[in-house]
Amino acid sequence: MRCLAVCQTELVGRLLHAVLSPRVEIEFIVESKALARRLHDAGASVVAADPRRVDTFVKADLLPTTSVIIEDARQRSLPKVLDAVRDAGGVLVYLLGTLGPEDDKRAAALRADFPELTNITLAELVEARLSTELNRSLTRQKVQQYQRYFSDADRVLILTHHDPDPDAIASGLALRTLLRRTKQTAIIGTMQPVSRPENLRMLKLLEIGVDTVTADQFGSFEKIALVDVQPHYFGDALRHVDLVVDHHPETSGWTAMFKDIRSDYGSTSTILTEHLQAVDLDISERTATAMLYAIKSDTLFFNRQANRADLDAFSFLYPLADASLIRKMEGAEITRERLDYVIKAWQQGRMVEHVFCAFLGEPPRDDFIPYVADFYLQLEDVQWTVVSGVVNDQMVVSVRNLGYSRNAGDFVRRWFNDIGSAGGHRTMAKAVVPLEAFQTKFGVHEGSRVNQRMLDLVLGFLHEQTGKK
Repeated sequence: MRCLAVCQTELVGRLLHAVLSPRVEIEFIVESKALARRLHDAGASVVAADPRRVDTFVKADLLPTTSVIIEDARQRSLPKVLDAVRDAGGVLVYLLGTLGPEDDKRAAALRADFPELTNITLAELVEARLSTELNRSLTRQKVQQYQRYFSDADRVLILTHHDPDPDAIASGLALRTLLRRTKQTAIIGTMQPVSRPENLRMLKLLEIGVDTVTADQFGSFEKIALVDVQPHYFGDALRHVDLVVDHHPETSGWTAMFKDIRSDYGSTSTILTEHLQAVDLDISERTATAMLYAIKSDTLFFNRQANRADLDAFSFLYPLADASLIRKMEGAEITRERLDYVIKAWQQGRMVEHVFCAFLGEPPRDDFIPYVADFYLQLEDVQWTVVSGVVNDQMVVSVRNLGYSRNAGDFVRRWFNDIGSAGGHRTMAKAVVPLEAFQTKFGVHEGSRVNQRMLDLVLGFLHEQTGKK
């Protein structure tokens, strides 16, 4: 893309050069030779010429596809400049000014004579860039605080939730890079090891080590950081935390020296991508691959709980990652065991009013439950899935929806927060409660009755908003 900029002041010329030159081939036309020299010294391509003359734009190779930005400094010669651009064949013409309320009549009069004219303001030009830079500066300050605080620790524990998923694993790897640590001085730990096939495959292909730790070992680490999880998850086992980075809704009842929690983000890896960018740290291919896979996995490739930051992080990481390894990791998604439980859910589940509900009995691992919930959300006419099962005497409930109606996190907190752990986002949520507490509260024991009770709960929750009876 090529652009000609007609400027009257050095400030606007420098601003346009800074904003546009990284992406656009831009050449400046100014009347003042002194201004031309100053812009040239600043690295701009510039000519000194009269912008009221048609031949000025002809010599500048103005084409119908060339954008022309003209600074509105309220000069009387502005209509003549616009005439010259039009006579030279310019059709993509932008008038750059402050355009406050007092300028409305003047802008309307100019458009009457030059209907091809588009008005843009200085605020529109710099708003996104300035906001991005301010946010990046704030993130840089935070990250530098983390780095200084952790710098004198001999041993650091980067702790994830039990049976960590790709986002937790990748976030641990990213935080280790952020803190300038090695696997000897900062281990990635979990209290329950990785068990899901695709996650084990990720660890193997990327050669990532995740150590199993116990609560008794916490005291042997000088600093502890949590990724993709918050301290309440560990109950009384974890009394002190130095840093928490997470994308789940913030819970109460805990403190940390530092925290960065952004519940509107689709993954914790997105937050840590911004952290790494803010301090200009090199990201290895292995770490970029893990983080890219994590963002893709946690957002279901941007079909769930994703925002612009997730897209930007994905775009930044993509050229740094190994796409072939990601395809290999995704190849482990479907297993015969999982297929057995998909079939069982179909045979024993029920679908009422766009809600699919199934009780899986006692699967060998809790990952079967969210997998089935995600699987049936893809089914035509299904808008909510509620899938439950019993693992190690714990009732595990996974809830998914398309985000059109009520909040899945609100649903699980409403019914299960008083007897166990419950939380999540608008489109996905999870509850884990002792089986005995579940049976006592809801008075059900048999599988078919458990499923019916869960269906009643979610339908009642949805009807509260619609007013149905």
